[in-house]
Amino acid sequence: MSAGASAARPPLTARPGAWLDPATKLFSGAACLVILAMLAVILGTVIAGGAGTITWDFLTKPPTKGMTEGGIFPAIFGTASLTLLMTVVAVPAGVITAVYLTEYAPPRSKVARLVRVCIANLAGVPSIVFGLFGLGFFVATVGRAMDQAAFGGQPTYGKPSLIWASLTLAVLTLPVVVVATEEALRAVPRELRDASLAVGATKFQTIVKVILPEALGGILTGSILAVSRGAGEVAPILFTGAAYFLPYLPTHLNDPFMNLGYHVNVLATQ
Repeated sequence: MSAGASAARPPLTARPGAWLDPATKLFSGAACLVILAMLAVILGTVIAGGAGTITWDFLTKPPTKGMTEGGIFPAIFGTASLTLLMTVVAVPAGVITAVYLTEYAPPRSKVARLVRVCIANLAGVPSIVFGLFGLGFFVATVGRAMDQAAFGGQPTYGKPSLIWASLTLAVLTLPVVVVATEEALRAVPRELRDASLAVGATKFQTIVKVILPEALGGILTGSILAVSRGAGEVAPILFTGAAYFLPYLPTHLNDPFMNLGYHVNVLATQ
């Protein structure tokens, strides 16, 4: 480049839109501070209001006298069990779906296009609709069919229970896992795929040993977002397994359970 051309170029600060960068940083920082301040207020309110109430017995004992006394341990246990089962189903299914869409499906595949349309539609469905879906499909259809086939019609799985609530939440959180995993897989450089294939690795080996480890951060981020959403949902489990008052722990997949979100909702509306 000649000296004249270099001298003719305007300085960086004089270019159109150069002010956007510091302005973006300013507004982003302000938004972050507002969110942190809101979080601090919420946590402070919870701690200030509950410091004198939260005891070891409250955290480890079941509720008594129609939930007017006792603790919340069954609700903690039920929420943890529900979230664990949901994660075991939703995360592997979401990752496998994203790997198929990104690595195996042809660019103009009608199947891949249909799957993406279904995922987009699922992401926009209200959570209460998932609860009605779980009641109609898992409980009334799959559960009763299992009862007719294996238990002589005795109501065993054809009723709201832990397994159906977990599967309902897995369907609800599946789009979050799929979309986040797809974006993480697309961010892996093409050169890594080509290098792995060039040294003799199969496509499956490349995906397992190269692509997935590189995309692990994005996959975990999507999984955490999905788990956090599922753990806080109440509407889908109202029809599929949550119990109002249950002073014992669920021991089988077809048992009802207590849930912290539902528990708080019940206490707040009494």
